[in-house]
Amino acid sequence: LGDVARRPADVAGLLARLNGTKHLLRGNNDPNATLASDGWDSVADYAEITLEGRQLVLCHYPFRSWNGQHRGAINLHGHSHGRLKPMPRQFDVGVDAHDFAPVQLDSLLRSR
Repeated sequence: LGDVARRPADVAGLLARLNGTKHLLRGNNDPNATLASDGWDSVADYAEITLEGRQLVLCHYPFRSWNGQHRGAINLHGHSHGRLKPMPRQFDVGVDAHDFAPVQLDSLLRSR
């Protein structure tokens, strides 16, 4: 969810090492060179998806309120580096908030 690499020159190599489909939700520290790197299947600012029957609202920035919030939708974000007080069904999924490792949705949901 944005702020992919400190140096745009590192992005292509990073993407080449990752499996799967890569979608970038742009962060405030993603310059045009990052956005233009080969390997992205899509680049956007915001997305809503359904995964395993759960509605997810995705953006680099955390929201105070989000679409479907009162119907169980989950907001996944980055940007805040683990420094914000969590809200119900809102999770900072930035790698720096999780020991620089990916996290599974189920483990996030079990954590609260």
